Amino acid sequence: MANQPKYKVVIVGGGTAGITVAAQLAKRISASDIAIIDPASNHYYQPLWTLVGAGIVPKEVTRRSEASLIPNGVQYIQDAVESFEPEKQNVVTRKGSQISYDYLVVCPGLQLDWNKVKGLQESIGKNGVVSNYAYEYVESTWQALKHFKGGNAVFTQPNTPIKCGGAPQKIVYLADDVLRERGVRDKTNIMFFHAGKSIFGVERYAKTLRQVIERKKIDVHFQMNLVEIRGDQKEAVFEHLETKETQVVSYEMIHVTPPMSAPDFIKKSPLTNEAGWIEVDKFTLQHTRHENIFALGDAAGLPTSKTGAAIRKQAPVVVANLLSLMQNKPLTAKYDGYTSCPLVTGKGKLVLAEFDYNNNPRETFPFDQSKERISMYLLKKHMLPMFYWHGMLKGRM
Repeated sequence: MANQPKYKVVIVGGGTAGITVAAQLAKRISASDIAIIDPASNHYYQPLWTLVGAGIVPKEVTRRSEASLIPNGVQYIQDAVESFEPEKQNVVTRKGSQISYDYLVVCPGLQLDWNKVKGLQESIGKNGVVSNYAYEYVESTWQALKHFKGGNAVFTQPNTPIKCGGAPQKIVYLADDVLRERGVRDKTNIMFFHAGKSIFGVERYAKTLRQVIERKKIDVHFQMNLVEIRGDQKEAVFEHLETKETQVVSYEMIHVTPPMSAPDFIKKSPLTNEAGWIEVDKFTLQHTRHENIFALGDAAGLPTSKTGAAIRKQAPVVVANLLSLMQNKPLTAKYDGYTSCPLVTGKGKLVLAEFDYNNNPRETFPFDQSKERISMYLLKKHMLPMFYWHGMLKGRM
């Protein structure tokens, strides 16, 4: 191998989870004992991309250089992990490095599987096919809405786990506002094809969302999964998940939420369960077969929504249990499945859903968060980005 450095803690993934854990851990052990491995040059605050797609904020405010966010003293290895050797306590990188660790934290996020929908890769960003799920395409959503003249405006949600399960419907509600402002809503049929069986998994919030859908006259189709884009014809093909019958829908614009999965290098690793997610105890976040390995974030096999808010609660648990393991103490920190989804229901309106593994509401504020509120919209637009850049990523919880 080209070189064989060793660190006390190696963190695979420099996204929200990796940097948050590194920042918290560096306050408790020597920062020079920690390394983050990630090939990225840039880091993105993705929750704002919904507002970028609706023309509310510029995409540039969501980007920072990756190197600028690495905690002081922590080693940043700009490389991609290719494989894991847990018995040897090594990871092997694309550049040929073999990096050794005493403890490993795995949090590489999700990959976007554009290729899983026939014709999508060839059409994304043109032919009316747009998406808020990538920095390079998010402005295409706003361009499509800004120039929309009428017809079918189609929005999709796939049959795979995704980053922030509520995001595909947020842009639906915002699109309705934009098209009303532009005076073309009465010429538009807004259609939402959702692969799930209901609009949201927690009834407290689903009740409000059903009212929003009725108010905005959105045509919702459940258990319909996008399987093909015919860009030249401006047609989308959906398959009903139970009957397997297909439906061809013409569109003027289609906002696609791509299928997602754990990165390929994770799926082929010895760390995963049968479904391809990193196998960890859902409370301690410790790997079920390798006690010196922990995982959190979107690639972890946890039965909860994949959000930054979930990571905010997972990171302290990982750090506390890592420190306990280093001191040969019991792992007492527990994660209860808390997650949050700020559901934008229009310009100046937001339902702040917060819940745990059992879908029990875990609300932060002393009022009914299932109601649409401008205060919660302003929280998402202005306060949460500040909290992210200057709080979470600095290890201030």
